[in-house]
Amino acid sequence: MLSTITAWGYFAAWRVLRWLPESFVYSCSSRIADFMTRRNGVKVARLRSNLARTQPGITALDLDLLVYKAMRSSMRYWCDTFRLPDWSQSRIQNTVTVTNEHLFFDALSSGEGGIITVPHVGNYDHAAAYFCSKGAKIVTVAEHLKPEALFKKFFEYRAAFGMESLSLDARVIPTLIQRIRSGAIVALAADRDLSRSGINVDFFGGPARMPAGPAVLALRTGAPLLCAMVSYTDQGIHIDFDKVPIPSNGSEPEKIAAIIQSSADLFAQGISKYPHDWHMMQRIWIDGDFRERSQ
Repeated sequence: MLSTITAWGYFAAWRVLRWLPESFVYSCSSRIADFMTRRNGVKVARLRSNLARTQPGITALDLDLLVYKAMRSSMRYWCDTFRLPDWSQSRIQNTVTVTNEHLFFDALSSGEGGIITVPHVGNYDHAAAYFCSKGAKIVTVAEHLKPEALFKKFFEYRAAFGMESLSLDARVIPTLIQRIRSGAIVALAADRDLSRSGINVDFFGGPARMPAGPAVLALRTGAPLLCAMVSYTDQGIHIDFDKVPIPSNGSEPEKIAAIIQSSADLFAQGISKYPHDWHMMQRIWIDGDFRERSQ
């Protein structure tokens, strides 16, 4: 019942927030973000804990200010999500700046596909819409949401600007390999996997786990693996691309571990620079009171 009510809230926002004046919507979102920050609920408390670990030595006051800024960034993401279906192609393209954009287009023009690994930062849907508008075929993977109607809505939302979404299941890796070999770019949010299949990494000096998928795809296809950091600007977003190194020596498990650690290091570099745009309100580190889960 609760999931159904939540879904209807999303559906209403997708409709109502597109009718209201833009300045009013974003102004209200900032006030709501500030209110949620002051309440310091479970998700905000987790965000605060996560951000504190990315900023060693930060003062209590500066951490408070960072959490306020991060919550506003998170709410901006949702406003963008609900309003993006009405954005023109020129708005999508003209509000994006990119560093090392050639890395993306080199992979695209090769015809052999590529893989992009990205943390939960900025507005990665805006980034995907930008590259789709430039002719790229982008594929992503999404965890199954409940209720089913909400899950399908997110699929339709991304399909509308040209990105294909696949459901996370046992068949997804072979399907992604096929997409890459057909020339597609696979983009995966990959800064969290607390299951036993997650790869152990050192992240900001603490133990964390991240998914093996990007490394597995890179090793099995030979396609380039890029790390993307998406941060907000006053007008839109900025994207920083870096190549994730692929080791030539070692067993496959050793190579996977090395690749995911390199990816984690690049995530850490980007998050250190733009901590307020990292919208991570779930557990990341597996120390403290972490309890193993089966899947």
